[in-house]
Amino acid sequence: MERFRKVLVANRGEIAVRVIRTCKKLGYRTVAVFSEADRSAPHVLAADEAVPIGPSPAKESYLVIDKLIAAAKASGAEAIHPGYGFLSENAAFASACREAGLVFIGPPAEAITLMGNKRQAKLRMIAAGVPCIPGYEATDADDEALAAEGARIGFPLMVKAAAGGGGRGMRLVREAAQLKEALRSARSEATNAFGSGELILEKAVIDARHVEIQVFADEHGNAVHLGERDCSVQRRHQKIVEESPSPAVSAELRARMGAVAVTAAKAIGYRGAGTLEFLLAPGGEFYFMEMNTRLQVEHPVTEAITGLDLVEWQLRVAAGERLPLSQEQVSWKGHAIEVRLCAEDPANGYAPQAGRLLAWRLPSGEGVRIDHGIREGQDIPPFYDSMQAKVIAYGADREMARRRLVEALHGLTVFGVTTNKTLLLHVLEHGAFRTGEYDTGFIGKHVEASALERLYQPDAKVQALAGAALFHGEALRLAREAGLDGSFVNWNTAGASQPVRLKLASRGGEAQVTLRPVSTERYEVEVGSETYDLAIHGLADGVLDFSVAGTRGRARYLRAGDTLWLDAGGGAHAVTDVTYRPPSKAEGGGSGRLAAPMDGRILRVDAKPGEVVKPGDVLVVLEAMKMEFQLVADVAGTVEAVNVSVGGQVAARQLLVVLTPEGKPAA
Repeated sequence: MERFRKVLVANRGEIAVRVIRTCKKLGYRTVAVFSEADRSAPHVLAADEAVPIGPSPAKESYLVIDKLIAAAKASGAEAIHPGYGFLSENAAFASACREAGLVFIGPPAEAITLMGNKRQAKLRMIAAGVPCIPGYEATDADDEALAAEGARIGFPLMVKAAAGGGGRGMRLVREAAQLKEALRSARSEATNAFGSGELILEKAVIDARHVEIQVFADEHGNAVHLGERDCSVQRRHQKIVEESPSPAVSAELRARMGAVAVTAAKAIGYRGAGTLEFLLAPGGEFYFMEMNTRLQVEHPVTEAITGLDLVEWQLRVAAGERLPLSQEQVSWKGHAIEVRLCAEDPANGYAPQAGRLLAWRLPSGEGVRIDHGIREGQDIPPFYDSMQAKVIAYGADREMARRRLVEALHGLTVFGVTTNKTLLLHVLEHGAFRTGEYDTGFIGKHVEASALERLYQPDAKVQALAGAALFHGEALRLAREAGLDGSFVNWNTAGASQPVRLKLASRGGEAQVTLRPVSTERYEVEVGSETYDLAIHGLADGVLDFSVAGTRGRARYLRAGDTLWLDAGGGAHAVTDVTYRPPSKAEGGGSGRLAAPMDGRILRVDAKPGEVVKPGDVLVVLEAMKMEFQLVADVAGTVEAVNVSVGGQVAARQLLVVLTPEGKPAA
């Protein structure tokens, strides 16, 4: 007798769309759930049915077990797929499904409980003979005991949240003086993210790679591994680039790591998809870090080189079937690389971004796959993870996959919110990545903050192109309104055209751009000390057809009021015409007015009215898209007003704290 015919997907975004796709391929009916923020989201439209589960914050919708169980019952779903994130590694959710007579498409609750706590998981892996990093795993250690153990282990070391993952509650401590603050901040972040402030310590393995092994097990005692993925390119301990196979793993090492992973899965009575994550030292030693008891974000690269559908395997195992292949039948071919496209600002501390998605254009090409759950015109909400899509490229070898991925990113257009596309291209084109000789310190070693800021600022050529496009577009509009065709653009009775001076504002500040029309299409454009011979051949369907010094090119563009969004392939820039904007009063170094940099929730308020503060003092701690941000005083002075309280939701640019700068009377 079949165990289920209808599957509820207890998630959102690209993973919900991806799970629904395979369910339909296998003939299962699908049910989506959605919060108020996701009422018209693509995953809702992709499913056969959709059930509302409450307000936008995840804690009031996607993380409420009773609402998900009720949605399954109301829709007649017999099984629940948790996706990843949210409740996918929540033992209470797995148990609740079982108690409600629903099939949980994942491992047993007991395995989730065991592997969900890093301390318990490590002890169990040691007992199973799995190599582990030296550290300290006491259950009730306070900060004083942890500090003493840290001194014993030696520095550098890692502070880790015992529960959860994703880089939250994790700190690298290089010297004893940093440990106290690292323990405090890690415990606070872990408590907020996972409901547990329990911490463990581990010796930091320097210059290591992050290599994980995909395992699968069924209820009949069979278990296999599907090879490794290299996830070493990370920011804030969160992966942004993944590939398979790893450039650092030989066939012999793959077999050894795979055997260890299968042994570990069998030792805990595992079932379904799971991933054992290891640190791979430069000398070839590998150490267990944690086990993720769910499908991984990066599973598409494994699918690409094995030719398998891992969600299909999950569904078949949950239906009681045996694994489709034995270990001897598993094979690997080619190479695949995935990048995570996130709504974040890498040049501003990777701050999450929320806002209206004005343009969303996807590339196509041989070996290219894009998993996403967004649509043009929707709002990117501040309540969930910043990842919006995954771009995957497959090739016969690593270099072909890398080139295809670079070209796919060049063709991907996102306007309205800042993304990490520019950073991803920088990583993929960097010499250390191209050679495969990189480790988990890649971002710190090769992507300096100052370099990121330069990457995200439009250069003189982009400013010249933006100025010409703004002027030419306006000239075309005026010609059409006058009933004239495009041949009359830049025509005048005086013969020689007068120069046009524009003031353009962008991320890099304001720039003076001087355009001298030469013909209907051509302009001589000056930006600073640079001069460009530039022609605008066409502005249609969001594509700007241009040439610079006779070399033809194309760029995506979007005009939104006085702002032009422009992407010539390397990343989006927003350039605003402020030529006629009234001049503003210079304000000096700091305003004393602390505003929210993004939508989020207030975790901590340290500022008190009447308190004297200095620049750099933490006044408010904000949580947005699962990350914490410390908001600090920008001037020395006295706190005049505090407009927020702990737990409150705030909008981007909302005024949180007002300071009276030193030497100025209170307002």
